[in-house]
Amino acid sequence: MTHPARHWSRLADGRIQCDLCPRRCRMREGQRGLCYVRGVEDDALVLHTWGRSSGFCVDPIEKKPLNHFLPGTPVLSFGTAGCNLACKFCQNWDISKSREDDSLAAAASPADLAHACGRLKCTSIAYTYNDPVIFLEYALDVAAACREVGVRSVAVSAGYISPAARVEFFEGMDAANIDLKAFTRDFYRSICGGELEPVKETLEYLVHESDTWVEITTLLIPGHNDGDAELHALAAWVREALGAGVPLHLSAFHPDWKMRDVPGTPAATLHRARAIALGEGLRHVYTGNIDDVSSGSTWCPGCGALLIERNRYQLGRWGLDADGACAQCGETLPGVFDPGGPGDWGARRLPVRFY
Repeated sequence: MTHPARHWSRLADGRIQCDLCPRRCRMREGQRGLCYVRGVEDDALVLHTWGRSSGFCVDPIEKKPLNHFLPGTPVLSFGTAGCNLACKFCQNWDISKSREDDSLAAAASPADLAHACGRLKCTSIAYTYNDPVIFLEYALDVAAACREVGVRSVAVSAGYISPAARVEFFEGMDAANIDLKAFTRDFYRSICGGELEPVKETLEYLVHESDTWVEITTLLIPGHNDGDAELHALAAWVREALGAGVPLHLSAFHPDWKMRDVPGTPAATLHRARAIALGEGLRHVYTGNIDDVSSGSTWCPGCGALLIERNRYQLGRWGLDADGACAQCGETLPGVFDPGGPGDWGARRLPVRFY
């Protein structure tokens, strides 16, 4: 299912350059970019994965992770294949590093997916498992179909996208969780095969120039991006460049793909990192992939009251009023909240067989 791609240019030597992301892959007829899903056919750039998807599952929105976006609601998650980064620690490498014939199991049109959200009573749809920026045309068509029936769109992305494509892509997204994979150029180059600066630019654009709600996730890998100096620098940049109210999720790594020799992240590392981030002035810092109600819950930065209690993906106490403010002191919590209160989806995961 090839589909005309956008964001490309023709070079003087006859090659076609993909302008979707900072890689600017240059291809001749029959070749594909590093992401594998964008390539040249009939002297034009095409997307090979339009309408072909895999990994359908209804998740709690907190699993994305998004803690300040419609808490307690179900989200239909799906991905395609390929990726425009080459992270050695990829937790979804079987999808993001595969070739399309290995992993794309279902044909799913935008209308099909919008209908599925209604049938499954999902409040939103998430483009995840692999990075949705590489299937921009498909993701935006799905987002448009879903918007027509009142379903919101969530991008789970590394934010590795060119400026022009960034504007178009995120205009279709109601919320995003951006992986800020580390805070050094060396990590991005040697571990991810990319650059740090474009990701920072994406985050600044999202917070200051878009209407997309944004949260950040950093997967802490022992010995690679968990040093005190780097964590201080990361948190200070988030506070100064984005704002103290932007939620930061610090998640535990588990050995996978090309980094199976690296140990998993101890809970103590996550707690140390969270203390550093809070000390730098960030107001909403969460730990992920561990069991800890206190560091996974939302607390009022004004009076310290418990606002949203979380046990992993299960919600407990709710301390927000109908306006999304602390019921005790009135401090507004940044985010997108239903005036009727949280959803009741809970921690369930419902795999979906798509027809």
